[in-house]
Amino acid sequence: MKRLMERTGRWFEGLLNLLIALSLAGMSVLVFLNVVLRYFFDSGITWSEEMSRFLFVWMVFLGAIAALKERMHLAVDVVIKRLPMGWKKFFAVISHSLVLYVLWLVFDGSWKMTWLNMASKAPATGVSLGFVYGVGVVTSLAMAAIVILRLFRILFGGSGESDFSLSEGNADAD
Repeated sequence: MKRLMERTGRWFEGLLNLLIALSLAGMSVLVFLNVVLRYFFDSGITWSEEMSRFLFVWMVFLGAIAALKERMHLAVDVVIKRLPMGWKKFFAVISHSLVLYVLWLVFDGSWKMTWLNMASKAPATGVSLGFVYGVGVVTSLAMAAIVILRLFRILFGGSGESDFSLSEGNADAD
């Protein structure tokens, strides 16, 4: 079971990295092509700027998932590091629970905005604006899965002290 979870985690991490890379590549190509077309041919791709913006939004949110996975988000833990192990575990459960609550709020708001804007179309590309707001749903679900996995490890064993923090950049990856 553990091996299956590890393999699934690596597969999702690879997919996440691929989507981030494709977003960056797509943005770069569209912006570069538009600059070249405007400079040399005095024309451009009308939807390039809008699609680049959408790809940037997706790239940032997907990057936030990757940063959480790698414990790269900022945190102030100068007090927590000095506490005994029992208190570290207690505050880890509290902090993970608070993060889950915030992720619920992000999910709820993103879900509502996605459905509200599903029929609205972007002016240049014609892409549904639900696509843009849907990134909040994807991000909150993926981040919640990571946090729940860490919370499970904290509560039911199999965790090291690295699982107690959401942000240690030098901790072992999940």
